[in-house]
Amino acid sequence: MSTPAGPTTGGTGPSTDQGGSGSVGPAVPSDKAQDRATAGEGGNNVPAAPGTVPDPVTIDVRTGMFGVADGGDTSGYGGLVAPVLFPGAAVRPYGGFFDEVADHLERGLRPGGSGGPLDRAVERFVVDRGELTIFVAREHLVAVCRLLRDDPALRFEMCMSVSGVHYPHERGRELHSVYHLLSITHGGRRVRLEVTCPDDDRHIPSVVAVYPAANWHERETWDMFGIEFDDHPSLTRILMPDDWPGHPQRKDYPLGGIPVEYKGAVIPPPDQRRVYS
Repeated sequence: MSTPAGPTTGGTGPSTDQGGSGSVGPAVPSDKAQDRATAGEGGNNVPAAPGTVPDPVTIDVRTGMFGVADGGDTSGYGGLVAPVLFPGAAVRPYGGFFDEVADHLERGLRPGGSGGPLDRAVERFVVDRGELTIFVAREHLVAVCRLLRDDPALRFEMCMSVSGVHYPHERGRELHSVYHLLSITHGGRRVRLEVTCPDDDRHIPSVVAVYPAANWHERETWDMFGIEFDDHPSLTRILMPDDWPGHPQRKDYPLGGIPVEYKGAVIPPPDQRRVYS
């Protein structure tokens, strides 16, 4: 989906993949793989340190506790300054079955294949926290999904979820749509696709024609984030009432000030409730 930067874990450990193929016994890690392992000495949930391979990408700088700037802070935490890091593009070898997926995608997206040239369809491969994320240009999303589903060497038959993320400070790429794909044929392999669009052009092609189960997931992502999935058969709200204004999981959605109705009783919004002083 878009996640905070973490250690790059590809390329370490045994050479066997999740599908059960590969050589017997652990492989000797390369220098780059050793660098990646060193970056995550504290565990797989620790952000990668700057200067490791690959370098994380800074998309924003957060000041203060939780990014709050107008709370009248007197604790001293208002002086905190922390970069917001994304994991950078992975370096070959990715490790496990990830290289195999990348190789078959490259072959399938050559001119004359089912997609387009790899350098136009795929922006980058990211290996982070043991997951492979493929950043796909939105105009090539449907073709890449069809290739991932239909190629016998890939066979990602199921789209398990579609979710959204809102990064207001990532100019021109504020909205992300994330797809979690599963291959039953190859023993439960999983990859993530991530597609971005600007806030002033919130259109991403629907993948319902390739993965029918994505229907309700795309509706929920539109409901919560406002991403419009073109050619969706019925892009209507699924969680909020049809006449609800706005998209509640966007980070610019107002907090408070919205009355809540529960079985006929109305609870006043937080800024209108009684104040005890």
